[in-house]
Parts: sequence; structure tokens; C-alpha cells
Amino acid sequence: MKDKVRIGLIGYGKVANLHAEALGASFRGQLVSVCGRNTERRNAFASKWNIASRETVQEMVEKDRADAVIVTTPHPRHRDGSLEAFAAGAHVLVEKPMALTTAECDEMIAAAKRAGKVLSVVCQRRWFPACARIKAAIDEGKLGRPVLAQLTILGWRDKAYYDSDPWRGKWASEGGGILINQAPHQIDLMQWYMGPFGEIQGFWDNFNHPYIEVEDSAVAAIRFKSGALGSVLVSNSQKPGIYAKVHIHGSAAWSAGVQTDGGAMFIAGMSSIVEPPLNDLWTIEGEKDQLDTFRSEDEAFFKTINPTVYFFTCQIDDFCGAIQDLRLPASSGEDGRETVRFIETLLKTGRPL
Repeated sequence: MKDKVRIGLIGYGKVANLHAEALGASFRGQLVSVCGRNTERRNAFASKWNIASRETVQEMVEKDRADAVIVTTPHPRHRDGSLEAFAAGAHVLVEKPMALTTAECDEMIAAAKRAGKVLSVVCQRRWFPACARIKAAIDEGKLGRPVLAQLTILGWRDKAYYDSDPWRGKWASEGGGILINQAPHQIDLMQWYMGPFGEIQGFWDNFNHPYIEVEDSAVAAIRFKSGALGSVLVSNSQKPGIYAKVHIHGSAAWSAGVQTDGGAMFIAGMSSIVEPPLNDLWTIEGEKDQLDTFRSEDEAFFKTINPTVYFFTCQIDDFCGAIQDLRLPASSGEDGRETVRFIETLLKTGRPL
């Protein structure tokens, strides 16, 4: 058994606690330290998890022999934390979204290549059994060529959510609303299934959140580089949060879909996953009658794990495996950039009148 990858956290907020818990269950990673700007909060976090508290990544690398870091700060600081880590000689797993702009993503990708380090982006829903099942069906050609994709999020965020951190809901400190904060996971799944985005056209607005600056709803039409088509409808305006779904339709006239989130939407560090992720569409020839079996298996599995933490552990183990085995991670910097490119394009082109 290889030695565990020694990992430090940049940040000590809500999602950092989830990563700390996930590292406790990891076969490949070990949490050794945390760094950040607020000494009091950083020390409290370090005491809670019995790890070292450092002011910089360089200190984590030098004093704690950290091999890698997980960047858990608010996303406007993802680039800076990642660049600091690469300069210190550490591999990087960065929370979603990878950064605010594609230019920032490019800086991170270039820095990783110069340093010869792994760069991965948190997209833990790829490890949901129902999501992985769709990817396998596509890779095996069961749908034919993926030609149509639908992404729908009908969620809710209330004032208490936006008040929970001072950076939420502002262009300067968050860079956007539902597109950049809640939708990246499903956008990632869409491009994982369909390939890179080509042309993107759409609109966004804020319909019932007057206390924030950013968008709470958006729609888009997509032409993928493969020639396939896609549609996106996302909103944080439906109480208490209905569902998030990604559906894929193939040239063989078969379809597969997943409801990644149901009921009240998951909020990292503030709520748990309410409903198990399930395949809600499966018309593949010879497999139509397996949908109930898939759902029963996934519901049973969901009851055996802590789903809020388990899939973070899957992502961390893949990241550590990429470091140890000298391979690409399942979710790369290029994948993260593609999600940011979609968000950036839609926010720039779809402004309200």
C-alpha cells in the first residue's frame, strides 16, 4: 500500500469541514494542515480536526510535508490559492467552480503544467452511481451518438442563505448567482456526457431575490462542438427546491437521464442530501425494464453511506490516485475550464435589457 498523500486545506469554511470529514474516510489521502487569512478561525478549525494551522501554503509544504492542497475558499479566490500552491510545489484539487473566468482557468492550467503537478476540480456528482451509469452507456454506444441534452434545475435559495456569508449574492465577491454557484455540477455532467460546448446563446435575470445583485434564473440553447444540441433552464426561484436533472438523448432514439438532486437543494455545510440521486429515464433497448432495478439498488446504497461526505471521498481518492499513479484525474483542469467557459459566455451575452 502506498503512503497516503498528505493534504492541506486552503480555507476553513463550510465546505472545508466536509472535505476534512471526507479525508478521514479516504484510503489515499490524509489531512495534515490548514491555512488561511483569519488566524482565529483557522486555529479553531485546526483544533477541531487536530491538524496544524499555518499562514501559507509554503509553510504547509515545508513544515507539514503537504503533497497537495484542496482549495475551499470562496471561488473568487480559487485562482490565487491554486497559483500559490503550484509555486510551493503542491498538487491542487480546487472546489467548483474552478475560477471566475476562463483567463483565470488558463493561468491555473499553465501553472500546473509548469510545476508538473496534478490539477483537478471538484465534481463529486460524477461518482453518483446513476450519473456514472449514463456515462458508461454513452461510452458503450448504447445511445448511439449523443445528439440532444437537457439540463434543468428548479431550486431555491432564501435570504438566510445569502446572509450566511458576506460574499454571497454580489457581483464583486461571488461573480454570479445560480450559474456560477449552484449549476456547475450539472453543467459539468452535461459536458462530460456530450463533449465540449460550441455556440452558446441565452438569457438570465433576477426574478424574486431583490436583496441580491446576481441572477437567480437563466436559460440557454447550445450547439456542442460535436454538432449535438442542448438546452439549459436553471433557477433558484422555486420553493423549497424541486429537482435538478440531466437528460441525454441519442441518435439511436434511446434516452437516459438522472435526477441528481431532489426536494430541498443541498447546501454544502448547511444541509444534507435529501433524496438519493436516481435514474429517472432509461429507454435503452433491452434495458427498459431495468430502471426499477437501478433505482432500488441506488436507494439501498444511499442508505448505507453518508452521501454528503461519501462522494467527496470518492473525488479525493481519485485525485490522490492521479498523484500516486502518475495519471490524469477523472475531473481535470480542462474540464473545469469548460464549465467556466459556459458560465462566462452566458453571463456576458445574456444580460437583461
